[in-house]
Amino acid sequence: MLEIHGASASPFVRKVRVALAEKGIPYTLVPVVPFGVSPEFLRMSPLGKIPVLKDGDYTLPDSSCIVAYLERVQPEPALAPRDPKQFGRALFLEEYADTRVVETLGPVFFERFVKVRLMNGKADEARCREQIDVKAPPVFDWLEAQAPDGDGIVGGRFSLADIAVASPFVNYRHVGERVDARRWPRLAAYLERVWSRPSFKGVIEEETKEYGL
Repeated sequence: MLEIHGASASPFVRKVRVALAEKGIPYTLVPVVPFGVSPEFLRMSPLGKIPVLKDGDYTLPDSSCIVAYLERVQPEPALAPRDPKQFGRALFLEEYADTRVVETLGPVFFERFVKVRLMNGKADEARCREQIDVKAPPVFDWLEAQAPDGDGIVGGRFSLADIAVASPFVNYRHVGERVDARRWPRLAAYLERVWSRPSFKGVIEEETKEYGL
């Protein structure tokens, strides 16, 4: 059985788990906290980041690489658009989510969850407000313009782009924040639709129970 090494609260681990659920591929989650990782883990993930997939004697780090691998291992149901232009757009949206969205929302999760729960520290709410009030709105504005009426942000069909975009917003939700539906109605409604899919709903419920959220 496949193993996914990582922490369930990571948006990147979640991205892989949702993809696995969409494809109906069984796996085992092996907990790894991405702080002070072991030499053994560094041999699997030279960048020291999670997640890492282990398929027999084959190991592969990085969520985007893992999702691409799963697409080759089990092509159906497809998560990558077959149209070349839509495929390119899906890859860009995945990259946008993994970089710009995560770097915008991630600090709020770090301050309110990681620092408080894992490091016994105190959240820097001034930093949180800077991210929420100043840095997030331009990102939300752009995503509002991309948000579809249905589930699929690319070509009207659910894809890896939707998984990548929706995943970091789960962390935002876990620490008490939501996209303001009055200011960004299309984005807020889109996220709720994506999260209602069984693949997302299952991991969100599991995380909520695991962390007492």
